[in-house]
Amino acid sequence: MSATRSILITGCSSGIGYAAAHGMRARGWRVFAACRQQADCDRLSAEGFDAPRLDYTDEASIQSALAQVLEQTGGTLDAVFNNGAHATPGLVEDLPTDALREIFEANFFGWHSLTRAVIPVMRKQGHGRIVQCSSVLGMVAMPWRGAYNSTKFALEGLTDTLRLEMRGTGVELILIEPGPVTSKLRTKAIPRFERWIDWKNSPRA
Repeated sequence: MSATRSILITGCSSGIGYAAAHGMRARGWRVFAACRQQADCDRLSAEGFDAPRLDYTDEASIQSALAQVLEQTGGTLDAVFNNGAHATPGLVEDLPTDALREIFEANFFGWHSLTRAVIPVMRKQGHGRIVQCSSVLGMVAMPWRGAYNSTKFALEGLTDTLRLEMRGTGVELILIEPGPVTSKLRTKAIPRFERWIDWKNSPRA
């Protein structure tokens, strides 16, 4: 293990990811603070972070970001914090199936792609931690949050299974389940609500 431990954190533009990036750096880790948008990566670079662009809905960006990280660490990575996610609020009955496909790409399938890509690295080095930022909404459902709830419930099942399968490899799977936190999650959800939910014609308008 290198003297300076390294971690790749996604969704660092604000909220939990941003706080985690600063917190881990303060604890002596080399933090790769990934963001979906290049402007946010540039802002974090100005704050002294390595900040690769990683968009969970863009497979090429996932592979490119990880390749950048490994190039800078000499091929090792001690931890990954899958964190970047968004919400699409609305009644389940008003939720188009394509809206579910969109949120699953960002909150679930992209996480799986990154996780699968880092496992061989961690297996080879004999250790590693994959931390999944689930939610209290991955344990208990909340009305109007069906899209987000379902991605987190799916994440819990996949991660619990992977933890069992990785036993004895030195690669640890950790789920965290935060409750309400101060972040921009709700504000950032407004454009998706307006795009997908025909609330004026909803039975619960």
